[in-house]
Amino acid sequence: MKHVKEKFSIVIPVYNEAERIRNNLLEVKKTFDDFGCSYEIVAIDDGSTDDSRAVLESLCKEIPNLLVQKNSHNFGKGRALKKAFKYISGDLIVWLDADLELHPFQVKTLYDIMVLDGADIVIGSKMHPNSQVAYPAHRRIMSWGYYFFIRLFFHLPCQDTQTGLKIFKRKVLEEVLPRILVKKFAFDLEVLANANYLGFKIIDAPIVLDTKREYSRLGLSAVFITFWDTLAVWYRMYILKYYDRIDHYRRKGLLREFKRVRK
Repeated sequence: MKHVKEKFSIVIPVYNEAERIRNNLLEVKKTFDDFGCSYEIVAIDDGSTDDSRAVLESLCKEIPNLLVQKNSHNFGKGRALKKAFKYISGDLIVWLDADLELHPFQVKTLYDIMVLDGADIVIGSKMHPNSQVAYPAHRRIMSWGYYFFIRLFFHLPCQDTQTGLKIFKRKVLEEVLPRILVKKFAFDLEVLANANYLGFKIIDAPIVLDTKREYSRLGLSAVFITFWDTLAVWYRMYILKYYDRIDHYRRKGLLREFKRVRK
């Protein structure tokens, strides 16, 4: 990737990762240094209650192209990712989970697929036939249930919307993020559903998943919220035609007023 002209922005939402975030961000730095491309790392501390914020700030001396931002409370991964877009300068935006269950060396695979297939978005997929995944049975069952749900309600050219490694062309997020309402667990789905609706090309990519946690940090309440938000996205898209109205008001230059009234 030494001859890649585009600049990468690696966006990493962080919540209570004080024990591992230093080593993980240094690993991200080493990986992209080895790639030899232009890049920046944007870490958003999403209201951590441990020392994550302090660790991130101390890392700015070791990683000059690290930008640290914070949320005052834990608003959710979706809001953190959306906030990060205000600060990035890259042409290609990578979403990467802080736990590095998906090692950043896999960004090269996603980028190569993006170039070869002319894709606008490439997402890591646990369902890809070439993926190497090993994670607990209960997490596998929950994932399959959600993927079936997605396939039933949405017509996406991908099966796995939730895996924490994705790469976007900047123009995609410029178009899609103003439409997004979900702040937490169904954020990825809403982004991909809208991108697909707008005609952007989405491609699955194989991944190697190295599970760091035996149990997901998502409890039953989070699972319920995810399904509820997923239904809400479907309702807005296919019943209310909310996203069509967003486009209409944007063309009229009245998008901000439309959102104010909706609140």
